Amino acid sequence: MYTTYKERNGVAIFSYIALTCAAFAFLMPILLVLMNSFKGSLYISDAPFAIPSSASFVRFKNYIQGIAATKFPNAFCWSFFITVFSVGIIVLFSSMTGWYITRMNKGFCKWLYYMFVFAMIVPFQMVMFPLTKVTNILYLDNPIGVLVVYLGFGAGQSVFMFCGFAKSVPVAIEEAATIDGCSPIGMFFNIVLPMLTPIAITVAIINAMWIWNDFLLPFLIIGSEYRTIPVAVQYLRTGHGSIDTGHMMAVIIVAIIPIVTFYFACQKYIIRGVTAGSVKG
Repeated sequence: MYTTYKERNGVAIFSYIALTCAAFAFLMPILLVLMNSFKGSLYISDAPFAIPSSASFVRFKNYIQGIAATKFPNAFCWSFFITVFSVGIIVLFSSMTGWYITRMNKGFCKWLYYMFVFAMIVPFQMVMFPLTKVTNILYLDNPIGVLVVYLGFGAGQSVFMFCGFAKSVPVAIEEAATIDGCSPIGMFFNIVLPMLTPIAITVAIINAMWIWNDFLLPFLIIGSEYRTIPVAVQYLRTGHGSIDTGHMMAVIIVAIIPIVTFYFACQKYIIRGVTAGSVKG
């Protein structure tokens, strides 16, 4: 039974209204943080939903003092270093592993694949205390060591995604390269990896958003000596539990600007990378 034009139009209007309401619900917390970042802490506590008035508006005072209190430039550098190198390591090793598992159709590779899939469902809270002890024993409780830890936690989902996409890469191209005398390493970097670019960008975006905003892992592993942005924001809270809400709101807004900009610049690659491997092979 065919639907009429009015029915299709009504469904479209309803969907548009529902999606608009959902978007507003998701954006509302960010808008509240942005609005309160320009207000004094007392006014935030008394009227958090009120628009800044002449009495409550403090201009950029919260931003200046919040950045100074958290030593934001230093925290930004550590967050940038850990995020960039962690994502690079995850993409490199996960792509190589996913390609190897897909091409080497052996029992060991299938077992290895299921182990990576299983790693996706293990909650971090289950392993965080043993992990803290192990990283301390292995001297991984530093900005370099935490890259290895992020590789372990990010490899599960990343290998899963690379395996799904690698199945769509034509084997004939690799066979032709082998006949021409190309080594496995040369084949991967010169032929396979460029073909994996869409899913590599998707994996990079997903892991960058996770690592940049992660608080618990840097806090447990490297502590306060090398503060990332989420850890630095937490240290705005004093020992007695008091906190300058205005400073925290301002620093949060500054902290999310880089990752939100990165996401909007690359968001089209997420859908492209996820769907590209599902329509081939």
